Amino acid sequence: MTYDFDTIWQRRGTSCVKWDCDEALDTTPLWVADMDFRVAKPIIDALRRRVEHGIFGYTHVPQRYYDSIIRWFASRHQWHIEPDWILYTTGVVPALSVAVKALCNPGDKVLIQTPVYNCFFSSIRNNDCEVVESRLVQAADGRWEVDWEDMERKAADPQVRLFVLCNPHNPCGRVWTKEELVRMNDICISHDVMVVADEIHCELVMPDHRYTPFASVSDDCLDNSITLSSPSKSFNTAGLQIANIICSSSTIRQRIDRAININEVCDVNPFGVDALIAAYDEGGEWIDQLCQYLWRNYQSLCQFFRQHLPHLPVTPLEGTYLVWVDCRSLGVDSDTLKHRLHDEAHVLVNSGTMYGEAGEGWIRINIACPQATLMQALELMKPVLEKKQ
Repeated sequence: MTYDFDTIWQRRGTSCVKWDCDEALDTTPLWVADMDFRVAKPIIDALRRRVEHGIFGYTHVPQRYYDSIIRWFASRHQWHIEPDWILYTTGVVPALSVAVKALCNPGDKVLIQTPVYNCFFSSIRNNDCEVVESRLVQAADGRWEVDWEDMERKAADPQVRLFVLCNPHNPCGRVWTKEELVRMNDICISHDVMVVADEIHCELVMPDHRYTPFASVSDDCLDNSITLSSPSKSFNTAGLQIANIICSSSTIRQRIDRAININEVCDVNPFGVDALIAAYDEGGEWIDQLCQYLWRNYQSLCQFFRQHLPHLPVTPLEGTYLVWVDCRSLGVDSDTLKHRLHDEAHVLVNSGTMYGEAGEGWIRINIACPQATLMQALELMKPVLEKKQ
């Protein structure tokens, strides 16, 4: 089946965060990380069947839910997961908060690689823990890489209890290689630091790149990690509120399960359960076509910047649909640039400082929209991004 990613669907007025947070009707949103595409038909069919049943009581998560997850990761990513490793919850951000609560005490430190997803900061601080940043560095080709000496130095702090990995990385677009994951784990094991791998973007991988689940790399990685996973980003079902925590250690799972109940994020809704099953059982063709479309959008954006805005380097995109653009040559801070793009171009993007101080001078652009929408927005942005301040 061939899926349509070109149709422009009307989202404004549907109470969606992406389009309805701004009252200006002429604003084009390229910010919050969801997609302007209709979901795969099997998901719509599954939700329609659930709606037509007409009763939406408390939900029992059935065995086929676990079977779907296990089959998907085995066939797509060669990772064997046991059913009892899986704990469900309402989302990856609640899952991260649960992991910090379960594995840290107030005052402990948690290591992250910045710039990185903004909720990492809040999930750590909301549990009375301290953020420790190891800044990623740019190679000559524009790719972001680990500063291994800095990571080792930060991990050696005896108060650092966790390392939160973003794989694939938001906003820098890296899909970490197996060799990089091994080296991260070696550092963590040598300093008694456990890894929490946020892998919510795992299906959104560009051609010639391959996502490797951290826990699949080796027994050491499996034993020293917790994986946070959800179909929500890849299959555009974030509003259905479903995610999984995958952990092979029964002792740690008990602590996590306790934290899930303390945080009261143990009940999920029937739509999330049915959508996950449909996505993993029947969504492979849709996700493959989606990634090809996103890659074409990225290539079109790069061509536009090369032609019209060559002074603003675009980071190579290996995974996610979030493009990281270097605007430092403009001589204006990220927040100011975001506001100017909104006020003058009527386009919403994310300021780089959302992702920590390491993001100053950068913006993040969401390309998960019909190509016509993206190109129109880039044309609107061009006059603002041409001006050096």
